Amino acid sequence: MPNWGGGKKCGVCQKTVYFAEEVQCEGSSFHKSCFLCMVCKKNLDSTTVAVHGEEIYCKACYGKKYGPKGYGYGQGAGTLSTDKGESLGIKHEEAPGHRPTSNPNASKFAQKIGGSERCPRCSQAVYAAEKVIGAGKSWHKSCFRCAKCGKGLESTTLADKDGEIYCKGCYAKNFGPKGFGFGQGAGALVHSE
Repeated sequence: MPNWGGGKKCGVCQKTVYFAEEVQCEGSSFHKSCFLCMVCKKNLDSTTVAVHGEEIYCKACYGKKYGPKGYGYGQGAGTLSTDKGESLGIKHEEAPGHRPTSNPNASKFAQKIGGSERCPRCSQAVYAAEKVIGAGKSWHKSCFRCAKCGKGLESTTLADKDGEIYCKGCYAKNFGPKGFGFGQGAGALVHSE
């Protein structure tokens, strides 16, 4: 049958998609009304879509169907759930049981657990998921703050002195040049009578 409208075909219903109703994803076109999760039928947008081959899912259903399996996965950060999505028609294969390694050469990661880096602010262990490097040391993200005002820092907005880190403003006030014309801001000369 000829394509008289000249539009692209919807990835779900295979009918012509016109510009005013088109949503594009991964090179395919969809009607706005067809751009739904294949499992739970929720409306999708560019921030909630997950694509697997020609199929589109919301991130929650995609995670349940194709994500890591086991206790605690598929519901979001910090949530524990045993729901594997059976109510949504998702079938799971059982994973083989865990077998510990008999390798006598532990990985560098395993060797480092006992002697992990310490945060200079709180003296607690700093692990990769929470690590920020500044002033040549490893810090927790929550400890990577100005020692004077507590402002959060980035590696480009810090100044260090005697093993402590400061925002550039506090550093300038406390350790910068003093005297007439200094400490009032860039290029400001203030004379008070």
